Amino acid sequence: MAGLLLAAGGGRRLGGRPKALLPHRGRPLVEHAVRTLRDGGCGPVHVVLGAEAARVRREARLSGCAVTVNPEWESGMGSSLRAGLASLAASGADAVVVLLVDQPGIGAAAVARVVGAYGARSSLVTAAYGGRRGHPVLFGADRWEAVAASASGDRGARAYLREHEAAITPVECGDVAEEYDIDTPEDLRHLE
Repeated sequence: MAGLLLAAGGGRRLGGRPKALLPHRGRPLVEHAVRTLRDGGCGPVHVVLGAEAARVRREARLSGCAVTVNPEWESGMGSSLRAGLASLAASGADAVVVLLVDQPGIGAAAVARVVGAYGARSSLVTAAYGGRRGHPVLFGADRWEAVAASASGDRGARAYLREHEAAITPVECGDVAEEYDIDTPEDLRHLE
């Protein structure tokens, strides 16, 4: 079970501060997200960087991670998802759990629940919050090519998930995670 962390965002609404380097509990946010994936049962962990990628690599401890730099990160999450899935092609993984760097309220317990719902290389699993689909999302390897083909702009896999709604196994995580994003200066209150 591979983990894929999308951490390329430039934090436009945060004054251009790359989200991966936002401080949380004394370390960059990207490190916490990598640990969340690992502690939730994912390995190897692939990380997609973009904004200030060289600085993120210098300042964050990403040892043991496969790091991909998305040169098109400014076009949105879709390009990062495509880059991440491409980096996984030779990994031999049967599935991948996708997590976003700017959701520190999602911890290892939610990742573990999603991982636990894996059944086959055709699996499609999402965390749910009060019945509403959210992150993390698990894509069986048989779905990667189609997911990548549909990923565009800031919507990532949203269109793919909508088209394959009937195949999704939702896993309620609202009791162990909070799915807020760190997008604006007001959201920084969620960081410690």
